[in-house]
Amino acid sequence: MTPMLDGCTPWPEEFVDRYWSAGHWRGNTLDNLLRGWAQQYGPRTALVHGDTRITYAALNRRADRMAAGIRLRGLRPGQRVVLQLPNVPEFVIAAFALMRAGVIPVFCPVSHRTSEVAELVRITQAVGYVGPSAYQGFDHTAMATDIAARGPFLRQVFTFEPPGTSSPYGGFTIDPSGCHHWPLGSVDAPPERPLAQSADQVAFLLLSGDAAEGPKLVPRTHNDYVHQARAAAESVSLTENDVYLAALPAESNLAFGCPGIVGTLSAGGTVVLAEDPGPAACLAAIGRERVTVTSVVPAVARLWLDALPAAQADLTSLRLVQIGGDWPLDRATAERIGPELGVRPQQVFAMAEGPLLLTGPADLDETVLTAQGCPLSPDDEFRIVDADGKDVPDGEVGELLARGPHTLRGYYRAPEHNARSFTADGYFRTGGRAHRTPDGSLRVTGPGQEPSGRA
Repeated sequence: MTPMLDGCTPWPEEFVDRYWSAGHWRGNTLDNLLRGWAQQYGPRTALVHGDTRITYAALNRRADRMAAGIRLRGLRPGQRVVLQLPNVPEFVIAAFALMRAGVIPVFCPVSHRTSEVAELVRITQAVGYVGPSAYQGFDHTAMATDIAARGPFLRQVFTFEPPGTSSPYGGFTIDPSGCHHWPLGSVDAPPERPLAQSADQVAFLLLSGDAAEGPKLVPRTHNDYVHQARAAAESVSLTENDVYLAALPAESNLAFGCPGIVGTLSAGGTVVLAEDPGPAACLAAIGRERVTVTSVVPAVARLWLDALPAAQADLTSLRLVQIGGDWPLDRATAERIGPELGVRPQQVFAMAEGPLLLTGPADLDETVLTAQGCPLSPDDEFRIVDADGKDVPDGEVGELLARGPHTLRGYYRAPEHNARSFTADGYFRTGGRAHRTPDGSLRVTGPGQEPSGRA
């Protein structure tokens, strides 16, 4: 097994052997899988954004050329780059291109501002930044310039301009700190021979939904994330006929791989990218693109439901709505989904750290309305323990612990957080409380308020 990125906690060897033997880990990197998807589904539509449609072949080609352009500009395998883009095709292209170049993207919400992004740059020692030049009135280029001037790390900034617009900053520039600024569209070069990469290595860094004590970064390896997305796609029977609406931020775990964008692409389906999760844009997109599957957090679900009477939306194509994230769905909202959206909801408990529970099509209605389901993988281990760390009887509430083939063993460069967040035998303390229902499902509860649901 190739050593993980410095600052990460590897799985113990006995668990590595177990997950390989069980077929959960298969040794494929995400960027290499994209090559296979392009060969298998080449002319099919992979991404839709407004009037833009990109085939699998074009997605792979653009990722290939951007990866070569990234390497041409001096970025080296193992270095980190903050990726902060809205739900546009360039997010998907850049994510795969960075991984193909051996560079590790640090997924960052587009809503984050200077203090938050600067902290991510500091923790990861990110040498690069990919983001919009400006978005929704905020000047991301000026933010990147400010961050570059503060420290020694950030030296390459790649700014995205929507089609038909031009950057107020022009083309290639060097700011006073010596940081190079490039239009993202110019990061293009003839493809090179593919890098030899290990699927045991970190593919990207996700931001934990728990930021109470500052940002915590979740290292996701190719092996563990491919397993998660593939298993989630199989669990909801995704096929090439499915159309997935990415209504939540693409950088969130729920939208990116539960099964989300990665799972849909693995099945040959189509991903529709929506920059606004609000009902006006998303309900119209469902009807226009004949969306079959989507995922939302409870707050967004309530917005959609409340807007339905006036929306006159055609939702007849929908077959599955996942609701949850890192916070459970309340029963009142769950009871509205079937009658008002016309589909049975699927409850999902999904954390960037890896734990993933889903209800299934054979579950009783009461389970779907009140519980978060069962673990994704047969080798997922969930425990419910008391204050002394002892397992509680079924039906009793306790602290929810998890470990498995797609659950981290430690946050990135965070020894103090890790000492508090993991047990001595490697279980992750989810922060949630839960109990096991009579049918074996898990019902997750929490401290009493619904967070933003980045999941």
